[in-house]
Amino acid sequence: MATAVKMDEETKSKLEELQAEIRLETGVKVTQQEILTRIVESAYESRSEFIDSFREGEAALTDEEIERFNEGMISSGGETDEADIDETLYG
Repeated sequence: MATAVKMDEETKSKLEELQAEIRLETGVKVTQQEILTRIVESAYESRSEFIDSFREGEAALTDEEIERFNEGMISSGGETDEADIDETLYG
């Protein structure tokens, strides 16, 4: 069962350009539906990266970046509570 997908003219033009380039580069004629299916499959396989592309601002840190950040942390040997933080920040 096919469903229509609405897109603006610029997106439609890019899809047509991809379709033409695939045919030129590979000699294989593909439909726009096949292209969209591959795009969705690709996004689905790397969904966290795809979902992150919709976030505003900086992307979340990778596990490696978090690990590097934590390596730089040191312990002062004492416990810090909210009152200590408030005192330091607000005097």
